[in-house]
Amino acid sequence: MTSTTGTGIRVAALGDIPEGEALKVEAELTGHDDAIAVFHDEQTYYALDDTCTHGRASLSDGWIEGGEVECPLHSARFCLRTGEAQCMPATIGMRTHRVEVRSGAVWLYPGQEPTG
Repeated sequence: MTSTTGTGIRVAALGDIPEGEALKVEAELTGHDDAIAVFHDEQTYYALDDTCTHGRASLSDGWIEGGEVECPLHSARFCLRTGEAQCMPATIGMRTHRVEVRSGAVWLYPGQEPTG
């Protein structure tokens, strides 16, 4: 279930996004120009634009491990924390978004840089 408060969007309850998985939040909900993928890796939540910078593939369908997501189309990898491209064929990094865990829920802040 999603709900909006201020600029934050409640995208999931804790436990709704299993470790090593992602949730795609559609652009219509975020008001952003791309869907945003919220990733759960190593007990931390991250958010990147969903569309790979190399090819038109959804990163929320990719493989998540060790702080990176691998694009399902051409195996480009991106750092979940910084969005930086980690290997070819991608040369352009991903836009990151702030994610916060509070009150038993995962909140997404589209367009805001992650803190910390």
